[in-house]
Amino acid sequence: MFEVMIKTEFASAHNLRDYKGACEAMHGHNWKIDILVEAKELDATGLAVDFNVLKEKSGTIIGDLDHIYLNEHTAFKAQNPSSENIAKYIFDSLKKDLPDSVKLKKITVWETDDAAASYYED
Repeated sequence: MFEVMIKTEFASAHNLRDYKGACEAMHGHNWKIDILVEAKELDATGLAVDFNVLKEKSGTIIGDLDHIYLNEHTAFKAQNPSSENIAKYIFDSLKKDLPDSVKLKKITVWETDDAAASYYED
């Protein structure tokens, strides 16, 4: 099995509704995103997937989250834009747009240098 990872990032603001603490107030993060895919085989070029394909496919999703107030995004009107929910949103959005030769394994969303949440499917 082969794994390929890219890192990307975006900046946005959010607040956690019904949270008792500082994060209930609007604040921003420079979110860092790790995107991990896996492949059973390599293509004729010796690649599991071209990094540029992952960057292009994820770039559309990440661009949609960049420099906005996440609570107003359609994906987060009914649920909090927590790191966990952002990871799942990116996972679900990217999963359906990847080549059949790779499987999306995990999305990790870093809201600070030492705090992250991941989403993956069994």
